[in-house]
Amino acid sequence: MNWNIIEGKWKEMTGSLREKWGMITDDEFQQIDGKKEQLEGIIQQKYGLTQEEAASQIDEWAETLKDTIKGD
Repeated sequence: MNWNIIEGKWKEMTGSLREKWGMITDDEFQQIDGKKEQLEGIIQQKYGLTQEEAASQIDEWAETLKDTIKGD
């Protein structure tokens, strides 16, 4: 999944993001504003993961969006 697409549709993605990472607040999602590195950092901090684990979770989540985004 091209991260530029996710970044461009960030506000539309927040529902899916909340489902996956419910410990992240709405304010934090707004601050992240589609930046993958910032999302990784918040996930690491909130869930006690390594950078690699956080990146892997994000990549897996992004892959699940392929069909959703193609439908647009």
